[in-house]
Amino acid sequence: MNRILGRSLAALVLALPITYSADWLLWRARMAAGAGMGSAHVGRMIVTPLKGNKDEYDWGGEVDVDCSRSLFPQAGEGACWWLTHKKVVYER
Repeated sequence: MNRILGRSLAALVLALPITYSADWLLWRARMAAGAGMGSAHVGRMIVTPLKGNKDEYDWGGEVDVDCSRSLFPQAGEGACWWLTHKKVVYER
């Protein structure tokens, strides 16, 4: 049982950097073709800190945000597939 768990963990540790690298290369190729970035229509929730470690949540309306057309977030923007499923972005 420990051998299976160890091998599974080792395979996961090796697969993640390879997957991220392949995703980055494909995203760079899309960027070169002009199709690497997109936009997603999401709701915006503004979080304001208050006294006593409390937060106030205010609805900021619906906005279009930039996103990367990739599996992982690239260029400081979230992935488009994630933002289209998440639908609400929290801003501090």
